[in-house]
Amino acid sequence: MNIIEVHNVSVKYIIGDFKDIGIKEYLIRKFKGQMPITEKWALKNITFNIEKGDLLGIIGSNGSGKSTILKILSGIMPPTEGKIIVRGKIAPLLELGAGFDGDLTVKENVFLRGAMLGYTKKFINERYPDIISFSELKDYEDVAFRRLSSGMKSKLAFSLASLVRPDILILDEVLSVGDIAFRKKSEAKMKELINSGITTILVSHSLEQIRQICTKVLWIEQGKMKGIGDTDTMCKQYETYMNNK
Repeated sequence: MNIIEVHNVSVKYIIGDFKDIGIKEYLIRKFKGQMPITEKWALKNITFNIEKGDLLGIIGSNGSGKSTILKILSGIMPPTEGKIIVRGKIAPLLELGAGFDGDLTVKENVFLRGAMLGYTKKFINERYPDIISFSELKDYEDVAFRRLSSGMKSKLAFSLASLVRPDILILDEVLSVGDIAFRKKSEAKMKELINSGITTILVSHSLEQIRQICTKVLWIEQGKMKGIGDTDTMCKQYETYMNNK
């Protein structure tokens, strides 16, 4: 059964709006006709399905639209055109530190982030010992999140997202952060999630990592879909493309 369906999705960005110069200057320039607006299609006519239990790897060169498609799938932003059907609860882990409060402690952030993902305090209470243990942050429970290293932040974020057991887990370069030992542990956790039936979507620049843990691969290049299919086949096609650029 398809747990996610993406139908002719396109995303258009407007470049050159007031966020770059301030609203007052924007209005003055617009009134004088001096405010150029540029439209850019970050994604164009993307169509694919993800079945329950898949671990989909998304590959493509920098600026190809990988992070944009994750934001669309996570519900963070709507598509300009097309539609997406999602059947299940999503735990997105897109940016290091996203959804966490720098002034709150590690423990407080676990409950805050858990609530943002739609879980009850009772549920997080039950899972908290496992989350803090897996993240290896037992000695940092009362430390402000902003004082953690980038590796420690990624450990907490990954632990929380993977141990609350969502229907769909979305990861953007998360497994490439942290020490070697934690990477191995997180990859083992990913394999456990696959076997448990959780659908996972992973963006990574490491083809080795994609080959090791993904069951299928989506290749997006310059906002367009190049293909989706067998992991080894898609990785080889991508490698050939990159070597010939």
